[in-house]
Amino acid sequence: MRHQIKVGVLISGGGSNLRAIFEACQTRKIDARVAFVGSDNPEVSGLERARKRRVPTFVVDYKAIQVQYSQHRQQMTLPADCNWKRLLKFQRLRPADTPHEALEAFFIPRLMAEARLLAYLRQQPFDLLVLAGFMRTLTPYIIDGINLDPHQPRIMNIHPALLPAFPGVDGYGDTFRYGCRVGGCTVHFVDYGEDTGPIIGQRAFRIDPGDSLETVRQRGLALEWELYPECIQLFAENRLRVIRKEYPLRGGRMVSRRVVEFVPRVYQKVIERGAVACGRSDRLEHQGDGHKGTHGAADIGKNDHQ
Repeated sequence: MRHQIKVGVLISGGGSNLRAIFEACQTRKIDARVAFVGSDNPEVSGLERARKRRVPTFVVDYKAIQVQYSQHRQQMTLPADCNWKRLLKFQRLRPADTPHEALEAFFIPRLMAEARLLAYLRQQPFDLLVLAGFMRTLTPYIIDGINLDPHQPRIMNIHPALLPAFPGVDGYGDTFRYGCRVGGCTVHFVDYGEDTGPIIGQRAFRIDPGDSLETVRQRGLALEWELYPECIQLFAENRLRVIRKEYPLRGGRMVSRRVVEFVPRVYQKVIERGAVACGRSDRLEHQGDGHKGTHGAADIGKNDHQ
């Protein structure tokens, strides 16, 4: 029997992608099992979907924490293990010239919620965390808490547009309102920005004259349900490598990007045989206690701070 990775899922709604992941696990399209499902909203139906499958669930109510912060702002402090200066240095969610008070109002409630989220995550060993319609941006605080090795990203997100076009909360709507002739969806690793991480996979569809926004969304969702399990399987097979590449521009300038490269299946079998022969098969199957990342690559390339 092939090794199954443990996948944690975060949702904010009904969890149609969660359903697709459950079905892919059940039919063995992916070598994975869902270890837990968490949400920022206690009322979402996706939690009940998980409970029916006897999958552990939890809730971190972001809205309640925001209300608490607005009412008792002076009493709210940063999580003890949060480095405020480092967070402001590396975050890409707010402009660098944002006033200090506005930065506090934006980040402190999120950090309080993320501290509770991390507390739950640390109780549930997992290999990969997937955001399946989780409508909360993640700060460097929680990203670093999950990606303990910065060369081994293990947070995936699916976005309803062909990134880097139309980041944000309404990708299909933005695509439709812009008059695009093609729409699509993207799976990417999460980094310190909003929908800016290295792209793992994409699917596209044509938008015809007379199509409605609902038609566009339904076509996109159908592709999401195929794409997300495929990308999770690539992770399960240890075939994803995040490397930094430099590209020349006009005028002698260079641009640097972190991109995902795929290890060919044949080459991956050689890696696995070599690991077993050297007595290191546990590296490929289960590294550490499940929270330190199980899919590190020996040749991942340089990565300075996401």
